[in-house]
Amino acid sequence: MTVWDRPERGTRGPAAVHTRAELAAVAVELADRGGLPAVSMRAVAQALGTGQASLYRYVSGREDLLDLMVDAVAGEIALDVPLGGDPVEDLTALASRAKAVQLRHPWQADVPPEPLRLGPRSLDFVEYALRALAPVRLPGRAKMEVVALMSALVTQFARTELQGGGAYTGVDRRAAQAGYLSRAVAQGDRPHLAAALAGSSGTDPAADPAEDPQVMFERAVRRVLTGLTASG
Repeated sequence: MTVWDRPERGTRGPAAVHTRAELAAVAVELADRGGLPAVSMRAVAQALGTGQASLYRYVSGREDLLDLMVDAVAGEIALDVPLGGDPVEDLTALASRAKAVQLRHPWQADVPPEPLRLGPRSLDFVEYALRALAPVRLPGRAKMEVVALMSALVTQFARTELQGGGAYTGVDRRAAQAGYLSRAVAQGDRPHLAAALAGSSGTDPAADPAEDPQVMFERAVRRVLTGLTASG
């Protein structure tokens, strides 16, 4: 049974004094401060001022905690935004809101991926995305794949942005990478790569300043979604 199938509180032993929402909030706070390794049954119990054994009245173990955490932060994604009727634009906006939440909670990228790690608020997210896809003439399975691919893009772009704050990153690293790219392309043995990087302007592919990550993200999501929904 999943944590969602079991009663909110166990029926045996002393009366429960906490809720799963409290456990999730504490676990999320621990993860926000120290990453996913900081989340353990013992650490959550200490933060709540209770014994570790008492937590098993609410969850069966750490996997249940992860389920609660993922669903709690999914609830931060605004789903009360009216749909505009354009599936690509509606889903791009949803993806941007989801990425903003992932950037607030970097540990999400480290949660072991499970296709069905879906709690009530995660299901609300999927329902909203499918409602945005209602005008698209695709079978239900294909629509679910669209939502899954969109979510994968969100995670990958969020991870890339978060990893951009290391010691050897930023302007200096981009300059070094751009310099290597320019020299490699200038050798002339990769003409298709050179043409793709230069685009229609024919300029040095490394000469342009770094693009805003959000602009790049939205463009990539739109392109992917346009292709995936084209057959509809």
